[in-house]
Amino acid sequence: MFFVDTIELEGLGNRSYLAGGERTAVAVDPPRDIDTVLAAAARRGVRISTVVETHVHNDYVTGGLELARITGAAYLVPAGARVSFARTPVADGDTARVDTDLTLTAVATPGHTPHHTAYVLNEDGRPVAAFTGGSLLIGTVGRPDLVEPRLTEELARAQHASARRLAEGLPDETAVLPTHGFGSFCSSAQADGDSTTIGKEKASNAALSVDVDTFVADLLAGLEDVPAYYTHMGPANAAGGAPVDLTPPAVAAPDEIAARLAAGEWVVDLRNRIAFAEGHVAGSFNFEVDGKLATYLAWMIPWGKPVTLLAESPEQIADAQRELVRVGIDRPAAAATGGPDRWLREGERPVSFPRSTFAGLAGLAGQDADRIVVLDVRRDSERAAGWIEGSVHIPIHQLHQRLGEVPDGTVWVHCAGGMRAGIAASLLDAAGRDVVAVDDGFDAAADAGLTVATS
Repeated sequence: MFFVDTIELEGLGNRSYLAGGERTAVAVDPPRDIDTVLAAAARRGVRISTVVETHVHNDYVTGGLELARITGAAYLVPAGARVSFARTPVADGDTARVDTDLTLTAVATPGHTPHHTAYVLNEDGRPVAAFTGGSLLIGTVGRPDLVEPRLTEELARAQHASARRLAEGLPDETAVLPTHGFGSFCSSAQADGDSTTIGKEKASNAALSVDVDTFVADLLAGLEDVPAYYTHMGPANAAGGAPVDLTPPAVAAPDEIAARLAAGEWVVDLRNRIAFAEGHVAGSFNFEVDGKLATYLAWMIPWGKPVTLLAESPEQIADAQRELVRVGIDRPAAAATGGPDRWLREGERPVSFPRSTFAGLAGLAGQDADRIVVLDVRRDSERAAGWIEGSVHIPIHQLHQRLGEVPDGTVWVHCAGGMRAGIAASLLDAAGRDVVAVDDGFDAAADAGLTVATS
């Protein structure tokens, strides 16, 4: 009997896998913090004999090279990938033994990248699962625009062909196990559900149900901004991800926190947005450790800028470090735990800003409209489905560079649910603006009596 264990990377919206039999296993698209994979293997009592990459990743730093080094495993990387380290190049049709009666077959699936390769897991020669990386996802496919703009349409067409090759070559009951699609911006759309098969995808995936021209036109029309940090991930992976250091950072005293803020460094408060709004260090930014910390912090911070972490507990600091090394933010400059009373110098007081709801915003009707600014920080596609009439739109990942475009007045900032509004409110507060964080679901806007425009 074989097993497949899923290793969730919830902050990045990705999955890695460990699959094997009684004695040995393969690790697929492992994260940089390889201790998670080693722990999974230890629980199964198996040795990792093979490590495979479906492609050179654009959204996180792989741990594949280090995992292969530590375990002595063969490191399989698509032959067409331009990398600078020793590996076992794999081409279409190549096979590798995983365990007794358990093999992998490489299937060329260009589209997400030119060299993308899926791996079919076979038991006794029968396909049982396909590790599809960024090719065939749950209800969608991986983005084709992360390599080079000139290749985007060509790769979109290749993505259509690759998805169909997998669907036509595998039994309907074959499990489809993608790396992307669970919140990752490497996916062209978000997954509907968390498991699927070839048969289910034939019934629901546009790549398998519409002609190539329609598929490409729709795919390209739906692409959104690429996270800024992606530009650093490909080169890091082509060079080979370096080992990580997850030891605790140096402890920052109040004087050091103040000095780092004065120097223009980023001081990031990892507490939940409610606690942050109630009291925080002036000038600090709020990125909740339980939110999409790695994605949004890495997207927004000037690359290489030192970051100091503030948190309620050492556990929050450790969780944040793990998230951040996955996207190449290796070592915090410093860290401190507790609360504002332990982070501020003697005589200083925490600052705060109010939180409200869409009903609270609607209750301002009739007041001085010139003093109220409604700021929408959702993505373009979210806003296209409906927006509050008269609101200003600046997507969250652009706000730090566009603060000067926010009109004068008290800024009521909202997103779709509250997390991004919390980030935005912290940026505005640090810039000295009067801000109210709307901590509410956008569906409540119309119910509260606000005019929601759709065209």
